[in-house]
Amino acid sequence: MKVLIWLDDMRDPADRRMDWLAYSPIGKEVEVVWLKNYFQFKDWILTNGLPEGICFDHDLGEDTPSGYDCAKWLVNYCLDHNVPPPLWSSQSANPVGKANINRLLRNFLRSLE
Repeated sequence: MKVLIWLDDMRDPADRRMDWLAYSPIGKEVEVVWLKNYFQFKDWILTNGLPEGICFDHDLGEDTPSGYDCAKWLVNYCLDHNVPPPLWSSQSANPVGKANINRLLRNFLRSLE
């Protein structure tokens, strides 16, 4: 089964009141790994490797690294391992943060072409 990292400090991807998996770039039939901060994100990937997909939130709590910081770390990880980034999307309610994450990852992907 494909693995989806759900990076979000508040939104539970299993909450049945919302179809959060509509944001999944790899479909809804996935194993969801809910990570809530930069450190969990980094540790999970260092331990398990890249997932097939990532859903980014930007704001991960006060005075903590953001989803954008996670995306920057991901770009460096991909460069170090000579691999493309996983498919991604963003469920962030922060439109500027969401745009920054998407711009960073799109530009990185273009640089690989």
